[in-house]
Amino acid sequence: MRFRRGRAKGGRATPLERRLGVKIRNRSLFEMALTHRSFAYEQGKVETNERLEFLGDAVLGIVVTDALYNEYPGLPEGDLAKMRAALVNMTVLADVAREVGLGEAVYLGRGEAMTGGRTKASILADTLEAVFGAVYLDRGMGESAKVVLGLFLPRIRGQVEGGTVQDYKTSLQELAAARLGTMPEYRIEESGPDHAKRFTATVLLSGEDFGSGDGRSKKEAEQAAARIAVDRLRQGEPQPPSPTPRNDPGRAATPRQARG
Repeated sequence: MRFRRGRAKGGRATPLERRLGVKIRNRSLFEMALTHRSFAYEQGKVETNERLEFLGDAVLGIVVTDALYNEYPGLPEGDLAKMRAALVNMTVLADVAREVGLGEAVYLGRGEAMTGGRTKASILADTLEAVFGAVYLDRGMGESAKVVLGLFLPRIRGQVEGGTVQDYKTSLQELAAARLGTMPEYRIEESGPDHAKRFTATVLLSGEDFGSGDGRSKKEAEQAAARIAVDRLRQGEPQPPSPTPRNDPGRAATPRQARG
């Protein structure tokens, strides 16, 4: 397999590498990081990026955790945990991947490419983590931390300065109780092999679908769904439903009832 998309001549960094802020020395390692399983299966005997994704997930987690711990020594553990969960999830990773143009560089099978694989959040998030894993193996932890922090540190600071650290499931419970007089329910669906499970959560309010979200855990999927529902409630501000009139013996009869 050749490194086709964005390959720079003369050993120069590719556009993707420049946007990431790193120069990869092991080209085959970087190719592997960009190889989705759909492409590997079509080509045969080509290694996918799933092992690198596994490694990159750990690299991302420790770098972000270390940054939060050192940047904000006054924040309690609970807030730090919420910030990390809000940063290291599929939605944010996919957004970062789109910003650096990762979708155009990933190797996809024909079918996956034809069905919009270059814009799928799960593929973008997984590939970005695989790239982090490749950088770690190629350049070490110090260079990996530079890449991750270059992409995530503005988001970390923005969360604190913008006051956006929150638990969307808790926020949804509070909003739903106040505005609809109900509590959210979550419907969970699973997909994918055991080593790469995907979860889709749909949040229901009074039986109505208020949004769905994906994640690599049930908790992450529920948070993603709750975030959509919170936005919908805040924008639409629906009112609690009016009680349905009933023929209650304890209630005063209406004129029509009184007339029999």
